[in-house]
Amino acid sequence: MIRKKLNIRSVVLLIICIAVASHINIIAIASAQTEKTQLYQQIKSLHDVLDVKPLKFIAPFKEKYLVELKQWLDANDTAAGWFAQRVYVSHFSYDAPTVIITEGYVGDYAENESYIEEVAKLFHTNQIVVEHRYFGTSKPEKLDWKYLTTTNAAADHHHVTELFKTIYTHKWIATGISKGGETALIYRTLYPNDVDISVCYVAPLSFGVEDGRHEPFIAIQVGNAKDRAKVQEFQMQVLKRKAQMMPLFTAFCNEKHYTFNLPLDEIYDYCVLEFSFSFWQWGWKPVTIPAKKASNLDLFNYLMRVCSPDYFALEEMEPTIAFFVQAAHELGYYGYDIRPFAKYLKITTAKGYLDKIFMPKDYRVAFDSTIAQRCAKFLRDNDPQMIFIYGEYDPWSAAAVSFDHKTNLYKAVCPGGNHGSRISSLPAAMKQEVMGRIEKWLE
Repeated sequence: MIRKKLNIRSVVLLIICIAVASHINIIAIASAQTEKTQLYQQIKSLHDVLDVKPLKFIAPFKEKYLVELKQWLDANDTAAGWFAQRVYVSHFSYDAPTVIITEGYVGDYAENESYIEEVAKLFHTNQIVVEHRYFGTSKPEKLDWKYLTTTNAAADHHHVTELFKTIYTHKWIATGISKGGETALIYRTLYPNDVDISVCYVAPLSFGVEDGRHEPFIAIQVGNAKDRAKVQEFQMQVLKRKAQMMPLFTAFCNEKHYTFNLPLDEIYDYCVLEFSFSFWQWGWKPVTIPAKKASNLDLFNYLMRVCSPDYFALEEMEPTIAFFVQAAHELGYYGYDIRPFAKYLKITTAKGYLDKIFMPKDYRVAFDSTIAQRCAKFLRDNDPQMIFIYGEYDPWSAAAVSFDHKTNLYKAVCPGGNHGSRISSLPAAMKQEVMGRIEKWLE
């Protein structure tokens, strides 16, 4: 694009115009939030709605609300009590489809006035973001972990959809990213008729608390042999130099005021083991890895950039502790292959690290693969309108869903893609296929 030069007078006029336009926009938003619109009254009158708070928004949305919704802790036993779940509603049109975002974590990002999810943006829909139970403010005062189940979470989403279908009567799409994508799959499995379409981004389907497919995926499938060797050599170097680098590591953790459930030298080992997963998950480039003969400080700084100990720190873990409870109970996770590094590690095994590092104190639970098996069977035996998007080099793709050829089920794997793979990052032909399918289903 050619950048045209502006003279001083033009600049002044432009600034004035922007200021006036911004002022008008602010007034329009403010007035929209104070009016008790038809939609506001409709939401307010829905069963189990506890509160409706207008929020700021920008186009293409015309209204936006934070809704507090009463949800039962146990979908099958109201005597267990209830909690207030946060639901963010962005209104585009009564005549448009509606996207329900099955967020797997905290949902307060949706409060940002400019937030719009990819599917909602591409297909001009209404947007409903549901914060996952036991995350953010969507939790009871007492965290009784036995109610944090996939079936109860799916019942939450069913209740939201059931209520808002009285307002939005056109087609519905469920979508989510990562754990949210897995949540969308579970929701579709347990309530197959709630939505018309599901778009699941980078959604794993693990069958064990340490599933076992991620380690060989990292060892033999990601990138190419030269790049994999470069990643492993970096890990080897920071382990070989552990004695020299521990003072840097200790100072770093002290400065951040991090505390852990394991001794610091063991946490160092886990940072190194986690490095390869994090490296490929987030699309780091092998060319950025420091040379083998780089200084201790250069190696340490790179390790901290890619895999900081904040992942294992109790202070940083608190907002996502519910995730690890779910991983240990039903969602599963990944393990570490320590064999290439065993000679240099303080730890003798990484088995059971989820319990040792991440789980709440004095809480342990046996893994139950029932929901994963049920989802796999649902995809084998049915042909729902569902799209799965994965990144080729994302370690989570080791646990990607699998199914035989179906008319509606479609899986797109972004070449060289990572955990950030989306419809917009797909190659042109693949993107056209995904867009065409959704457009057809929405007709």
